[in-house]
Amino acid sequence: MKLLFGSFWRAFAYCFHPKVLALSLLPLLVAGLVTLGVGKLYWEDALAGVRSALEHMSLVNAALEWVANMLGADFRTGVSALVVIALAIPVEVALTLGLVGIWVTPAIVGMVGRRRFPDLEHRHGGSWLGGLVRSIGYSAAALLMVLVSVPFWLIPGIALIVPPLIWGWLNERIMGFDVLAEHATVAEREAIRRAHRGPMLVIGIACGFVCGIPSLIWTISIKLLIFAPIVMPAALWLYTMIFTFSALWFAHYSLPVLASLRDAETAMRAVQPAVAPTSDLQLVEEVPPQERFGYEDADPDSRLP
Repeated sequence: MKLLFGSFWRAFAYCFHPKVLALSLLPLLVAGLVTLGVGKLYWEDALAGVRSALEHMSLVNAALEWVANMLGADFRTGVSALVVIALAIPVEVALTLGLVGIWVTPAIVGMVGRRRFPDLEHRHGGSWLGGLVRSIGYSAAALLMVLVSVPFWLIPGIALIVPPLIWGWLNERIMGFDVLAEHATVAEREAIRRAHRGPMLVIGIACGFVCGIPSLIWTISIKLLIFAPIVMPAALWLYTMIFTFSALWFAHYSLPVLASLRDAETAMRAVQPAVAPTSDLQLVEEVPPQERFGYEDADPDSRLP
């Protein structure tokens, strides 16, 4: 528990380092350009599709008509836009997390390693390509879980619990690999993740719940949709900083564990008894049976009583 909270405060302090702030701009730039391009191409079609889907739900359509009569016809357009944004947020979160894992995390782990563990050997148990494949696979699985859970979001409170749990699981899967890929072997990484699965899930889920904060910006007022070109980059930057903080938290937690594991292995090797090398052992020649038992190679029947 001490390591968990100690790594939290170290990660929080590192977030204000100029290099960390500069690193966070690259995922923001890429995710922002992708979001802007996709939005420009498909925004109107997405609004039309959501509006049509809502109109085919009789109960939802009746409720929207009742509210629109009191608040104005623009309310229906605003609701459709909010639905589109709500469906786009999981994709943006997965994209941002993947970009942070691929580009930001290696630089962050290198910085933490040089500052705190300069003598920790790099054993290269993971590759950039392996991290990319894992990020894509786990992100696809997380998006599928989000899609399956969407109907349950209508139950009060579920929408505030299920998505953060999914993002927490995704965060632990991606960051747990990326922060140890450079320093640990495959066996070391798997041993650490098995022994510390609980604390690492706590880190992932805690950051997953923090990810809900940028999403709440859109719930303040429908009028914020007018400022979407400004609000959306701000939300993306918040996602980037949250996942950057997550990478720092995982790094400050995992690298000390790895260093302790290496120290324990070194101590065990030091107390093991020395074994004589093979060259010092005397070779014993095989003695033929007839010499061993005092007879010559003759007719076997002659030796019978």
